[in-house]
Amino acid sequence: MRGMIEIQVSALHNITLVEVGGRVDSMNASELGAVLMSEIDKGSTRLVLDLAAVTYMSSAGLRELVAAYRRVRPLEGDVRIAQPSDRALDVLELSGLDTILQVYPTRSEAVNSF
Repeated sequence: MRGMIEIQVSALHNITLVEVGGRVDSMNASELGAVLMSEIDKGSTRLVLDLAAVTYMSSAGLRELVAAYRRVRPLEGDVRIAQPSDRALDVLELSGLDTILQVYPTRSEAVNSF
């Protein structure tokens, strides 16, 4: 399973929950991006990314989060982060993305924030 990314998408009320697990790196970040863009193309503008199971995230992964954020903002949507793993949170904080994307300690808080 090393080097694998796991992505599960589910709908909760009017929110799209995207659970991401494993390593998000330059080899597979585009998979995450493709899933996010596909959901946005289907009309999902309220995205919650559950990063609890992320063991590693590179700048390539962050770029996909930013791309999705930029895509939904004009549609009055948002991308919010739920319960990021310590590693994912470190990367968000180092990049300053935690000041752009709203980060919540639990999934329910992120979902209920919309």
